[in-house]
Amino acid sequence: MNLSPQHQKFRQEIRDLAINVIQPRAREYDRSGKFVIENVKELAQKGYLGIPWPKEFGGLGMDHLAYAIAVEEVSRVCASTGLTLAAHTSLGTYPIYKFGTEEQKRKFIPPLARGEYLGAFGLTEPNAGSDAASVETTARKTENGYILNGSKRFITNAGYAGTVIVAATLDRKLGRKGVTCFIVETKSSGFTVAKEENKLGLRGSNTVELAFEDLFVPRENILGQEYDGYRIFMETLDGGRISIGAFCLGMAQSALDTLIYCAKNREISQQTAKAIADVATEVEAARLLVYDAAITKDQGIRADKQCAFAKLFASEVAVRAVSTAINVIGIKALTDDLPLNRVYRDSKLGEIGEGTSEIMRLIIAKEVLKEK
Repeated sequence: MNLSPQHQKFRQEIRDLAINVIQPRAREYDRSGKFVIENVKELAQKGYLGIPWPKEFGGLGMDHLAYAIAVEEVSRVCASTGLTLAAHTSLGTYPIYKFGTEEQKRKFIPPLARGEYLGAFGLTEPNAGSDAASVETTARKTENGYILNGSKRFITNAGYAGTVIVAATLDRKLGRKGVTCFIVETKSSGFTVAKEENKLGLRGSNTVELAFEDLFVPRENILGQEYDGYRIFMETLDGGRISIGAFCLGMAQSALDTLIYCAKNREISQQTAKAIADVATEVEAARLLVYDAAITKDQGIRADKQCAFAKLFASEVAVRAVSTAINVIGIKALTDDLPLNRVYRDSKLGEIGEGTSEIMRLIIAKEVLKEK
């Protein structure tokens, strides 16, 4: 895809930061399992934690295509940092920008955009994952606000977040119609980071379990309207799939980069040539799908199908690309001499997070049948 001069310049700027600053730290963050806090500070200093938000809210005033490019380039060298950027922007900040009141936007978006703290999104629970309407965290209405009780699991960034968008039910008997969203400030009494997950991959990202015990949320922190939470978090996930697609695209490109690097140092067999051609074709196709979804969103069009296309294809391409690269390169690919063993472990999340591949196929089928 031919990018505008502005997007080309932006890609080069963030690629320089990724290669020169973020990439040298990637292996150590993976080994130690420590959060990529120094990388986050670098992104914040450049304004990259607020790429798509207006300048009046502390953002860079750019579009979702630029944001997708940023997630791609960062994930290309360090998927843990790419995921942190994606979750902060698409899940932790977007719902406030899209559904918040003017007061909420002016209070919460500037510190998020400047990187004073991270944003997170609390939907998944021990008993509610793909069936997102089955949230068990409860919200009880009081005179001045709401009391939340329950827990969330596998929440990205929440250990370093200042705000978490939390889905809770006002009436479990109503199913999805009982769900409401809240902006929870992590400094609130009753908010606890209960456990940090020890993961297969993305070990430099922060993934935690949260507990809410009589957590008071003031009335002014309700996001949208009561009982409108399901629509809010479904539209949030819709846009979030663009960033997960870009995140997976970056990992797929990393696998292709490594495959090309190794192939240049030896005679290329027909099998190797086929592998390079197949991976390069799929990576470019994934890029077109991800960018198309971002452009569609920038046009103000609801893009359920395009986002599902991008997320499904890019996530499966990432897994195939790194697997193919390992098979072609051989035993060296399993060592720390190359980034592939890290990328192999990191890539699997793409097929699970923000809607499994099976859920993406259901969304796509529904949208295609609707058109016909």
